Amino acid sequence: MSLNKLKLNKGKTELLYLYSKHNPQQSLPPIRFGQDIIQPSQYARNIGVIFDSTMTMLPHHLRNISRIRKFLSMKTTEILVHAFVSSKLDHCNSLLYNVPKCTLKKLQPVQNAAARLITCSRKYDHITSTLKELHWFPVSERIKFKIMLLTFKALHQQSPVCIQDLVKYYQPSRILRSSHLLLLNPTNFNLKSYGSRAFAVSAPELWNSLPVFIRSCDNSSSFKSKLKTHLFKKTYYP
Repeated sequence: MSLNKLKLNKGKTELLYLYSKHNPQQSLPPIRFGQDIIQPSQYARNIGVIFDSTMTMLPHHLRNISRIRKFLSMKTTEILVHAFVSSKLDHCNSLLYNVPKCTLKKLQPVQNAAARLITCSRKYDHITSTLKELHWFPVSERIKFKIMLLTFKALHQQSPVCIQDLVKYYQPSRILRSSHLLLLNPTNFNLKSYGSRAFAVSAPELWNSLPVFIRSCDNSSSFKSKLKTHLFKKTYYP
């Protein structure tokens, strides 16, 4: 840091030691950076997620909300869950498109637990009916919704130019019936493990799968309303 003329911000620096919960905690020393001394912390936050030294995830907000659930109404609990849980699931979730299912399986139980917390459902109750009651999409559908919304904003100049440049309308060399369907030009890719997850590839794929009446929406609120209705019927009433 000294060679690159970087200065440590002590107020924004945390030191977290990770160790096994089966071994007793040892006396852990602080770390000195120049004139600053950073003391070890019991918890550290990373992109809204709280990690503890033994990675038990006990300090997470969902568990804290469950402790006071009996004192809260359903509406208040839902507001807290959206603020501390759903917002974290939706944060940058478009990057998870086409990831292996085993990765999404780690996120879906978090949403399921949040839904059960709001509705006071039992652990082994069927979760699909609970999500349907709350009008929640599963994690996989929330990812698709985010990408489609980003695509709409890109096509209507409501996003940064770097994103707008990644999607282009399909323009055939001659007049076809598909010329007026507002389709996007698909993008070729090489690596299936990474290439299919790129926004330039996923956006046309998902956008072209939408009905014409949704693609032709001219304002954001109308598009979101019709898209939610379409995905809800497709998810729960296939």
